[in-house]
Amino acid sequence: MDASMFPDDGVNSWNTVMLLYESAIKKFRTKVEILNDEFQQVHQYNPIEYIKTRVKTPESIVKKLKKNGYEISIPNMIEHCNDIAGVRIVCSFTSDIYQIAEMIGRQTDVTVVSIKDYIKNPKPSGYKSYHMLVTIPIYLSDKTVDTKVEIQIRTIGMDFWASLEHKIYYKFEGNAPEYISRDLRDCSEIVSMMDTKMLQLNNAIMQTKLEEKEKEKQMEEKRHKNNWKENI
Repeated sequence: MDASMFPDDGVNSWNTVMLLYESAIKKFRTKVEILNDEFQQVHQYNPIEYIKTRVKTPESIVKKLKKNGYEISIPNMIEHCNDIAGVRIVCSFTSDIYQIAEMIGRQTDVTVVSIKDYIKNPKPSGYKSYHMLVTIPIYLSDKTVDTKVEIQIRTIGMDFWASLEHKIYYKFEGNAPEYISRDLRDCSEIVSMMDTKMLQLNNAIMQTKLEEKEKEKQMEEKRHKNNWKENI
């Protein structure tokens, strides 16, 4: 989104900009739901457990601009707030995360601006998630505007940890005691071990099913062969 398209002239510009972010959320959510439906049809498996979306409130936007030392204006909001439109995609397994990210990146009308992999490189707090900043075109009556959307892709375990971590730190207003921070990091490692184990179990189940299908196929072929011999 080009900030110069929206001069800081009050309510009309604000409403138009917020309409763009809300429209980007709707469009992107529909795209992801279609991908999930297609995956179910082709592979008989849903990689996405659920999707959460939100548009930042005016209060949150103003707070973020002030925190980062920017003047409160619509151009600064467009330029420096990349997470106004946010989508969180929660998956079953860590392998799903990279598969979904790849599918999103292949969409012809989605431009990937940046990627931050906090799974391979967790934050010091223990936070893990896969972040993508993308733009998608929103078609208005007189123009097309590429609008930014921040995507977070994580497992159920990662989402559980991040939600509780946010609530705990909110209570301490960002100044939690060291033992709380240490215990949260330990919990993050426990969640990671659980994710790894659940992925291993899923892979083992899938492998067992493949082996069972192969045995059934061989038995069916053997029955056909025996029937053919009996009919000679």
